[in-house]
Amino acid sequence: MEIIILPTPADVARTAADAIEEQVRRGPCVLGLATGSTPLGTYQELIGRHRTGGLSFAQAQAFLLDEYVGLPGAHPQSYHSVIRDEFTASVDFAADGVLGLDGMAEDPQAEVEQYEARIAAAGGVDIQILGIGTDGHVGFNEPMSSLGSRTRIKTLTRQTRQDNARFFDSADDVPDHVLTQGLGTIREARHLLLLAMGEAKAEAIAAAVEGPVAAICPASALQLHPHVSVLVDEAAASRLAHRDYYTDTFGRKPAWQGL
Repeated sequence: MEIIILPTPADVARTAADAIEEQVRRGPCVLGLATGSTPLGTYQELIGRHRTGGLSFAQAQAFLLDEYVGLPGAHPQSYHSVIRDEFTASVDFAADGVLGLDGMAEDPQAEVEQYEARIAAAGGVDIQILGIGTDGHVGFNEPMSSLGSRTRIKTLTRQTRQDNARFFDSADDVPDHVLTQGLGTIREARHLLLLAMGEAKAEAIAAAVEGPVAAICPASALQLHPHVSVLVDEAAASRLAHRDYYTDTFGRKPAWQGL
């Protein structure tokens, strides 16, 4: 796990976009896309590079992390709609290049099993974008989720519904349930990019990267992965005990090594 402390959220977005661009330019690849406010700057960076730098996603395939249960794909807050509006409609993914979970599936268990099969059939995810909740959740794997969990249906905590209320008219309008990739599923991606900005994420980041691996902080499971890049701004890094070490080692990292 490499912790990279950057001055501003814009620096986090650019560094994440650099890693994704490098992956995409290598040829056909599979991306894991997250929604929420955290990756927006990264998506804007990638859109700009597509428009002015010739970055093409035509050979890329993408899978979404999660979806609300009970929201049709056309609902403005479904993650199908959100990722389309924030990113994929502004670049050149193939028409069938972006896949997500069906929040309206009549058989949610069959849906999540089929989704796992689709990821496997695509060869697995090459690079997965992740955010982190104030309680340490990734995807919608809430505290006390199994560290080996697979894609499944989950009940959202009150805290997560309150955190997401800003996207709805009120917290009461946030669905109670979601379909989400599990921690075991996420950890099968070859490279994880965990992004966090702002003081509100500082405690969760410290627990995830410096605390014990424990279900109370689902993001701590990422410590078990062989290739994780944690990109944080100064505010999100403010609770880290070993920040001088992280800054020193990144400052002396060979340029050829990349993320």
